[in-house]
Amino acid sequence: MFGKIKSHKQQGNKIIIGFEQIEVIIQVITPSIVNFFASIACERRKSKAIEQLVPVPGQVAVHYSNGKLIIRTEKLVIDIADGFFVTIFDHKGTVLSEDYRGDAVPFIRRGSGDGLAVAAEEGHKLEDERNKLNIKIRKKMEKDMFFYGLGDKTGHLNKKGYHYKMWNTDDPSPHVESFEAMYKSIPFFIALKEKQSFGYFFDNTFESVFDMGKENSDYYFFGAVDGNLDYYFIYGPSVKEVVGGYTYLTGTAPLPQLWTLGYQQCRWSYAPENRLREIADTFREKDIPCDVLYLDIDYMDGYRVFTWDNKQFPNPEKTLKELKEKGFKVVTIIDPGVKKDKGYSIYDQGIENHYFATDKDRIPYVNKVWPGDALYPDFSNEKARKWWATNQKIMTDAGVAGIWNDMNEPASFNGPLPDDVSFNNDGVRTDHREIHNVYGHYMSKATYEGIKQATDKRPFVITRACYAGTQKYSTVWTGDNQSLWEHLRMSLPMLMNLGLSGISFCGTDVGGFGFDCTAELLSRWVQVGAFTPLFRNHSSIFTRDQEPWAFDEQTESINRKYIKLRYQLLPYLYDILHNEETTGLPVIRPLLLHYQNDPRTYEVNDEFLCGENILVAPVVEQGAKARLVYLPEGDQWVDYWTKETIAGGSYIVKEAALDLCPIYIKAASFLPLYPVQSYVGEKEIDQLTLDVYPPEEGQSSTYSHYQDDGESFDYQKGVFNLYEFSAHKSDSGNELHLSIKKKHDGYKKGYHSFKFILNNTKASAVTMYGKQISHEVIENQTFFSVEEEGDIQIKL
Repeated sequence: MFGKIKSHKQQGNKIIIGFEQIEVIIQVITPSIVNFFASIACERRKSKAIEQLVPVPGQVAVHYSNGKLIIRTEKLVIDIADGFFVTIFDHKGTVLSEDYRGDAVPFIRRGSGDGLAVAAEEGHKLEDERNKLNIKIRKKMEKDMFFYGLGDKTGHLNKKGYHYKMWNTDDPSPHVESFEAMYKSIPFFIALKEKQSFGYFFDNTFESVFDMGKENSDYYFFGAVDGNLDYYFIYGPSVKEVVGGYTYLTGTAPLPQLWTLGYQQCRWSYAPENRLREIADTFREKDIPCDVLYLDIDYMDGYRVFTWDNKQFPNPEKTLKELKEKGFKVVTIIDPGVKKDKGYSIYDQGIENHYFATDKDRIPYVNKVWPGDALYPDFSNEKARKWWATNQKIMTDAGVAGIWNDMNEPASFNGPLPDDVSFNNDGVRTDHREIHNVYGHYMSKATYEGIKQATDKRPFVITRACYAGTQKYSTVWTGDNQSLWEHLRMSLPMLMNLGLSGISFCGTDVGGFGFDCTAELLSRWVQVGAFTPLFRNHSSIFTRDQEPWAFDEQTESINRKYIKLRYQLLPYLYDILHNEETTGLPVIRPLLLHYQNDPRTYEVNDEFLCGENILVAPVVEQGAKARLVYLPEGDQWVDYWTKETIAGGSYIVKEAALDLCPIYIKAASFLPLYPVQSYVGEKEIDQLTLDVYPPEEGQSSTYSHYQDDGESFDYQKGVFNLYEFSAHKSDSGNELHLSIKKKHDGYKKGYHSFKFILNNTKASAVTMYGKQISHEVIENQTFFSVEEEGDIQIKL
């Protein structure tokens, strides 16, 4: 397809290579990030995922010798040979990634007897897919390679041996490991080999395929049915740096409002109004914290978006105002399908201004969704996006606090949208094949910008479908899961891979959406949900009740325990998301993210890190009352419940009664805590609690804590506080020194005092500025409070 290299020229950070058949442009974005582009189907499109990119390439050198073009950055050496075969080395000359030069030879799939027809059908399916791909990039598979990312695809954490399709799909059947397509298309993966890591982002919105060695274990490949060859190589060598490079390209999640980290309760449906009020009152009566209640499709007038059913909700403004006074925020669902109904203002405006997708003859395209005959807004059209954005004010003026975008794959009841449905694509007319995977992305962007404009607060948007870069506009959940133990187990690698794919604010339907949850399953699932950024219990119509009190007193007590723990941890989670806005590192992390030098972490599917300091090893099997836990090497770990210190690099058996989730704190950690509240904002937080796990003798540790108003964008103007807490234990182990420093003082409502809990510590004296500080020792913990910044000395 490419032929031999005939010419090349360098234009700053761009190298234009003329092959016999085609021109390739290589652009150095940073010394560790390189873009490879060739116009296969059309001129270069504006990226849907990458916005406002500012390259900082550093020094770039180009040399041609012996039929090879060598490009050198400060981190990489890129060898390009005839036929556009690419080999990428690190600066030491180690091969990182190499194009596969052999023939594509799929594994033989044999069959006999009655299985012949089935085998033939499967073989034809695979062959048809291979023939359909207009672009295919094969890379050599090397020994002991591991693959991560690709969004929330089903299966295990390590994606080696799997085959996936990027085509946003609403499939209501129970999700299993063999699912190739889900609701989201994030064409980015991370490879790890010999403790070095790199990633590939294939920025192509058409249907694409990622085969991580399923076709043949000698190579892995990615390709698309149409569009251009446009991919980015992102070098680490750490996985953290690869994630940072990917989010440098596609953006990080903005800091959310603090209340969005509270517990959220959802069901299809909390209607009519008295049912919604009943749910709210029960949370308060039973002393179970909750911030958010959801309204599913039944709150609307005949499923017309941006309307209310006045029989079920006669005065939504009054209802939402009264709920707000009790501390509840209400989030409403909005689907893209607009009911075909002359006289309905949203439909009329869309028709008048040509805001809907059309068929090939430019007639508005009609399919069926919840309202019946419905039209699809053309979110690829900037004017349509702005119109949709202004409609958010209809909801926010009624008191709605956030918007839940669903059915935006886009889903339809009368079969999928045809390929030739036409979209504006910001003035470059195209068809459904190119827009399908970014439809939900654009809808989220319009919703985000509309809420921001209407409220001047950080928008809360939740979406089911998305593309790379959607993290800039929305949180996500993993879609319509089921109340099955397998779905609880599978949710852990799904969330970890979403985090590695840039989607840091994510969650699952706690308890499961479809089927009937059991008391034991909800008890174990809420223990996971307490540590996931989006903490939402959601269940489907016609399933049994799934609220925390819906089963028995024990289940209710376990829900209360872990929801209250979540509210204590709010400042810790907020700190992680504040840091994520800069680093791109998610809340839910696979162990390998921080322990890349420990190969035993590479395929741990049923444990995760919450931030860097908390390791969660939930029980995800029915009836289990104990489980094997691996604690990564390189650190010591403290059992959160017993305070026992355990060496890293070890496997332990942890007994776990139904009300106990195994949790471990990395030694030398600080955990900032808030008092338990019924909802965010119920209490004025003027004291911060520091749960301290001191370092070993001669060691030090630090922690940065962030504070702002929790809702506005003023923090971007410097209106925030940044505290630094540090600890140092003397070489003799007889003294512990603590320090409180305010590194940035921009928010007036700072803390008036700090309460310390020193674990595994029995203090004989606590002093600050030479004055004795009253303290209390209970068993193996020391408690005291101070009212100012400075240095604290503790004699042990």
